[in-house]
Amino acid sequence: MVPQEDLQRPVLDFCSTDFSTLEESLTTGEAIESVRARGLRDQIVYFYVTNADGKLAGVLPAKRLLTDPVDTPVASAMIRRVVAIPAKATLLDACEFFVLHNFLAFPVVDASGKIVGVLDVRVFTGEVLDLAEREQMKDLFQSLGFRVSAVRSASAWQGFALRFPWLLATIAGGTVCALLAGSFAETLEQRIVLAFFLTMVLGLGESVSAQSVAVTLQALHRANPTLSWLLLAVRKEFLTANLLGAACGLLVGAIVATWKHDLPASLAIGASIWLSTISSCLIGVLIPAGARALKLDPRIAAGPVALALADVCTLALYFSLANLILVRLSWTVLPFS
Repeated sequence: MVPQEDLQRPVLDFCSTDFSTLEESLTTGEAIESVRARGLRDQIVYFYVTNADGKLAGVLPAKRLLTDPVDTPVASAMIRRVVAIPAKATLLDACEFFVLHNFLAFPVVDASGKIVGVLDVRVFTGEVLDLAEREQMKDLFQSLGFRVSAVRSASAWQGFALRFPWLLATIAGGTVCALLAGSFAETLEQRIVLAFFLTMVLGLGESVSAQSVAVTLQALHRANPTLSWLLLAVRKEFLTANLLGAACGLLVGAIVATWKHDLPASLAIGASIWLSTISSCLIGVLIPAGARALKLDPRIAAGPVALALADVCTLALYFSLANLILVRLSWTVLPFS
């Protein structure tokens, strides 16, 4: 049994070197005769075209080859923009090519642009997946977005069953937020300015969390959520979150101070934005990684859960700091001109 780590092996270990090309100087009629003379092997075939230097110049779809007039130059009939896999890529990198472009095969080219092999989709549907355990296959395809395509092709009830459970996280988070707001009703009454910026603070937390989720999902394409990877990702996101939180907190705090001439409120709101930004960023890293580790679809699970937790943490920090600074410490509005 080949372990899943083989996905980090070079793509050259899996591509076929038993392929044929067409020369750019041929006509379609000559190309057909060339194909007939060599025969078609039992494989998925695209007709790749090379120039005089042997470098990949284009791809000729079979439909064009068979339907264009026989005197049509291959150089005119071929598609010049070819998506090719670099020879230095890993098998996992190549898998992403199939997911993104939906082609059945790709040429593999070296640094000079010459074809060194062809990789077809059967590598993933046959050789690799047959050698992996069922749970490993599920984990692999979740990380590459195959579960998303399953949701798109599902019936209305199947789509509901797959997606509704995760939306319960949003409902639960909203309920907790409502309870938090209710418990700090006195604080809101004393400083109505807090209500003015409530939507902005929640929006910032959700935006930062969504950004972190997106960055983490991209990183999970190329890595397994090991403890060392997670610690490195958390450290990087923590540093970024500090900068984002400080910038947003200072800006919004300045807006509050300038507009309402309320320095304590500007301090409370600015500080809560700084802390909630840090917490939202960390949530955006931990939730997708945790979903992946639990064999759940991180693309479906991470969004609702991360946003719900970000809202709860944001409101908890917002009201707690406001209550501490504006109520318990009894700071009053300090007018200034």
